Amino acid sequence: MRTVTIALLLLLAGVHAELWLGDGGLPAVMRLQSQLTARQQANADQRQANQRLSAEVDDLRQGLEMVEERARADLGMIKPDEILVQYAARR
Repeated sequence: MRTVTIALLLLLAGVHAELWLGDGGLPAVMRLQSQLTARQQANADQRQANQRLSAEVDDLRQGLEMVEERARADLGMIKPDEILVQYAARR
């Protein structure tokens, strides 16, 4: 009877160890938790970027001021009666 009890306790300990330390155990859960946190942060960053882009698209649809600002900043365009002056600052 004593050997059966010891064998069952060893079997129980083995099953317990597999549950806690095995493939779906505590280390795997911790690893997945950290991956989830990283992905949630990346999603939040992308959500903010999408909101900024959406606001910019709305501005572009509503008025020409934003189009003019983008053309001046990105393409270096000027109006017909303007004079463009560039200077280089020396240090």
